Amino acid sequence: MDKYFLLVFSLLCFFEAVTSLRCITCHLRTKTDRCRRGFRVCVAQKNETCMMLKIYRDSILQLSYLVCQKFCRDLTFHLNNQTYVHKCCNHNYCNFQI
Repeated sequence: MDKYFLLVFSLLCFFEAVTSLRCITCHLRTKTDRCRRGFRVCVAQKNETCMMLKIYRDSILQLSYLVCQKFCRDLTFHLNNQTYVHKCCNHNYCNFQI
């Protein structure tokens, strides 16, 4: 019985690892669509999704920020003549395409 349980548990852990959500991380992505700082892949943990924050000034994209984000939600707000747009998604590498 113990060996059977261990086998099932191992398979469940394997499937969890294989199906984990992967997101792009970039702490400073410029208008030229190039990551200047922190480019890598993050694996979303519990309650995390992929997130991209885009910052616009006068409707012109200034920079982007991409991460795995806990309790992410889509929102847009305006502050100091800039527009901040948060977008969340939940399939692999989706925050690089938003």
